[in-house]
Amino acid sequence: MSRAMNSSTSHADNSNRRTAPSTSTQRRTVLLSSLISFAGLLLAIAAPFLVPANLAAQSGSQTPATASATVFAITNAKIYTLAGPVIENGTVVIRDGKIAAVGAGAAAPADAQVIDAKGLEVYPGLFDPITGMGLGEVDQVLSTQDTTETGDYNPDIVAATAVNPSSAHIPVTRAAGITHVLSVEGVGGLDSQSGAGMIAGQASAINLAGWTMAEMAIDKSVAMAVYWPSMDAREFDFATFTLKTKPYTEAKEAYDEQVNELADRFDRARHYAQAVTKGSPAAYERDLKLEALIPVVQGKEPVLVFADTARDIRNSVEFCSKQNLKMVLAGGAEAWKEKTLLKAKNIPVILDPTMRLPDQEDSPYDKPMTQPSELVAAGVPIAFASFNTDFSRRLAQQAGNAVAYGLSRDEALKAVTLNAAKMFGLDDRLGTIEPGKMANLIVTDGDVLELRTQLRYLFIQGRLTSLENKHLQLYETYRKRPKPSAP
Repeated sequence: MSRAMNSSTSHADNSNRRTAPSTSTQRRTVLLSSLISFAGLLLAIAAPFLVPANLAAQSGSQTPATASATVFAITNAKIYTLAGPVIENGTVVIRDGKIAAVGAGAAAPADAQVIDAKGLEVYPGLFDPITGMGLGEVDQVLSTQDTTETGDYNPDIVAATAVNPSSAHIPVTRAAGITHVLSVEGVGGLDSQSGAGMIAGQASAINLAGWTMAEMAIDKSVAMAVYWPSMDAREFDFATFTLKTKPYTEAKEAYDEQVNELADRFDRARHYAQAVTKGSPAAYERDLKLEALIPVVQGKEPVLVFADTARDIRNSVEFCSKQNLKMVLAGGAEAWKEKTLLKAKNIPVILDPTMRLPDQEDSPYDKPMTQPSELVAAGVPIAFASFNTDFSRRLAQQAGNAVAYGLSRDEALKAVTLNAAKMFGLDDRLGTIEPGKMANLIVTDGDVLELRTQLRYLFIQGRLTSLENKHLQLYETYRKRPKPSAP
């Protein structure tokens, strides 16, 4: 089933869910929902008092552990700058949040805190460009989810305003070397993707360290998330818990209606932009939703289009071409079928995780792992993303698996660092180790794409950041558990 579900199907599902159950079933459902909501409320009230002291202290590790130090020198390291050849036995100098110098001949300043990285490797911080980071905590607890808004059109919604800087997912994720992410509406949680509407809102680029969003934000609006409607003749009937098939003409009519409505939104935004630019404020009524689309229709901000099937990819590319929109394809399970079109239109692809089964029954079992090399060979820029929050920490291993199936290691490294930064116009600040760029760096004891590689140091905005996290705490707790006595 494609990522973006037909909203008319969703409406039909909701209707079936409301009308099919008997009165007694409805009463039981209402009672159960009330109990769950009440339990969630009690948990939310009690949570601050139940957090262990060491975990409470850990939340403070969202900000750097050595905030007082602003100058660092990482010496004797093997440096993968991604802006040139690998530097053997080099030095990276960090000052006031930025990279001040890098090279084999760079000298450590007298006021620097020196880190001897002999035998270690330095990389740009990893970038997860599609995640729900900070927008949800526990999938099954809806009160902790803020991934979607009601309605099909919410271009004025900005993900950064809902990000929780104290999320327990953040320390776990950055401990895997991910220093910054794109937080996107509709990603993660039970009410995601199909409940996100067609225009879900503005994706935000954030650093994974900081007490507040003001400290974490890189750019609060870098793309507009669009979930492409899929023409699916199947719908799930909650009354019988089976898939039902509706006539093709009915499915096509619903699909066309959605696409036409989407086109109308962008057309209206284009007219609104003209009124704002050339007219006086008194001549038009302010519309925040249309105003949010102005950077998109002017080509200043890309649309992040979620589509998986070859048909949906073709249709979305044709739509964006007609609307003159800058498109980045997200998901692209069958992008390999349309690689010629994507290359011709210069459309980059952010791929689903490689460690999964193919979406179609007749696709080769290893297609998610071979697709990255196919697209790169065809000249299509790619990046890898987690498309969730729970397993964002496995981003490097997703790229590593693609290397085992034909993708070059250099391209895999770029696909988790530089390429996504280019797609969203952030490569002037992120993605490579060069003087003047934001000092988001990681220091490892081996190849960052290898599962067994350990992270030794993590820098976000030039600050040495704590690697403490809930997973590590639980590991240490249970590793020290006393052995049971013999019977």
